[in-house]
Amino acid sequence: MQDDKNISEINIEDQKIIDNKELNFLEAMIPVLILMGLLAYNIFYADGAWLGDYSNQYILLMGGVIAAIVGFFNKVSLKKMFAEVIENWKSVLIPIMILLLVGALAGTWLVSGIIPAMVYYGLQVLSPEIFLPASVIIAAIISIATGSSWTTSATVGIALVGIGSALGIPTGMIAGAVLSGAYFGDKMSPLSDTTNLAPAMAGTDLFTHIKYMAYTTVPTILVTLVVFAILSGTIDTSGSADVSNLLASINNTFHISPWLFLVPGIVIVMILMKAKPLIALGTGVILAAIFAFVFQPDILTGVSDSKFGAILNAVWTDTQITTDNEKLTELFSSGGIVGMFWTILLIVCAMVFGGIMDAIGALAKITKALLSIATSIFGLFASTVVSCLGLNVIASDQYLALVIPGKMFKNAYEDRGLAPENLSRTLEDSGTVTSVLIPWNTCGAYQSGVLGVGVGEYFMYAIFNWLSPFTTLLFAAFNIKIRQLVSK
Repeated sequence: MQDDKNISEINIEDQKIIDNKELNFLEAMIPVLILMGLLAYNIFYADGAWLGDYSNQYILLMGGVIAAIVGFFNKVSLKKMFAEVIENWKSVLIPIMILLLVGALAGTWLVSGIIPAMVYYGLQVLSPEIFLPASVIIAAIISIATGSSWTTSATVGIALVGIGSALGIPTGMIAGAVLSGAYFGDKMSPLSDTTNLAPAMAGTDLFTHIKYMAYTTVPTILVTLVVFAILSGTIDTSGSADVSNLLASINNTFHISPWLFLVPGIVIVMILMKAKPLIALGTGVILAAIFAFVFQPDILTGVSDSKFGAILNAVWTDTQITTDNEKLTELFSSGGIVGMFWTILLIVCAMVFGGIMDAIGALAKITKALLSIATSIFGLFASTVVSCLGLNVIASDQYLALVIPGKMFKNAYEDRGLAPENLSRTLEDSGTVTSVLIPWNTCGAYQSGVLGVGVGEYFMYAIFNWLSPFTTLLFAAFNIKIRQLVSK
C-alpha cells in the first residue's frame, strides 16, 4: 500500500484542495492529454461510435484509470482515490434526481398536450414582415418547452428554413435565427440536459443557475432580436408564411386549450416562490398527468391499453405521438426517465475521472498553473471561456466542454470567493452555445446536416451563439453581477 504522507490537505474557506508535492505539472497533464487524444480519435476516426453509444462515458473511465496509475506512482493510495470518487458521487445525487424528474416531466407534458399547445400557439406568431425575429421567438419557445435545441432544429427548424426560403430570405439568416432561439431556449429550459449538467459540475442548484444565467442570456437574446429585426427590414420577402397544415395536424391530434398553460404557470410560480426544485418539478409531473386524463384521453388510449399505463409509459420510457405530419411526429416524442440515463451516466463517469484527478492532486496542480496566468477575476473567467472553447474544438463535444472545465475550475472559483453560479453560467455561455459554430463538433455537424445549411453560411448569423462568450466576459470585466460566496 502506498503511503499518503506526501499528500497535504489545505483548507481554504472550508474547501478541501488536495496538493500532492510528489506530482509535477507534466504528470498532472498526462490523464488530460490522453483523454483528449482518445476523444479526438473517437470523433475524427470512429465517428463518435468507437465504443458504442456510450463512447464518451467509457473514455472518461479510461481517463480515470490513467489518472489512478499516475497517482499510484506518486504515492496516492487506491483507498484515497475511491473515497474522493464517493464524495463526488454524493455531490451530484440531487442533480441526478432532478434529471430523473425532468425526464418524467418531458413525457407527461407531451401526453397532456402542454408541449403541443406551446408549439401550436408559437407557430401562429409567424408573419413575413417579421419572419427572422419571429423565428428566433418560435425556436426559443419550443426549445424551452422541449429542452432540446436538436429536436427544435430537426422539426420546426426545417419547416422555418423551407418557409423562409420560399419568401426569398437567405438560408444562412434563417438557420442563424433558428439556432439563436433554439440555444437560448436550451440554456433557459429546466428540461435541458446541458442546463442540468452545468450546475451539477459547478456545485449549484438548477434554478439558481437559470436565474443567474438570465443576467447575461437575456441581454444577449435581446441584442440578437434587434439585429434580426434590422435584417428583416433590409430584405425583400414575397408570399406568405403558411403554417396551416402544421396547425391543423396539431389540432387533429391533440385537444389544444389555453388551460394547458396552467401547469407550466404553476411550476413557474413555485420556482419564483423558491420551492425546492424536486417539489416544483414533481408537482409539474403530477398536474400534467391529471391534465392528460382530462384533456387528452384519446392520446392516452393510443399510447397504451390503459390510460394509467400510458402515463407510466410517458414517465418512464420512450413515448411518440403519431400525427399526419412527419415533422411533428418527430417533435412529439420523449424519452422519459430512461432518456436521461445517457446524461446521468456521463455525470457519474465524469465524477470518477474528476474524483481521481482530485485525489492525486492533479486538478490542484493544473488549477495552480492556470491561476498563475489568470492573476485577476477577469483572467479566471477568461481562462474558463478559453477552456470551454478549446474543448469544443479539440473534444468536439459540448457535454465534455462543460464537464471537464467545470470540474477543473470549481475549486479555483471557490478559492477566489466566487459563488458556483458564476462558473455554471460561464460554462453555458461559452461551452453549450459555441459547439454549433464548429463544423467538426457533434453539434455543428448535426445542425448543418439537419438544416441543410453549412456552418460557414450560418456562422455570422448565429448571433446569440457567438455573442454569448463576449457578454459573459464583458460582465466579468466590469464586475457586473459577479456574485460572491456567502459565509455560512
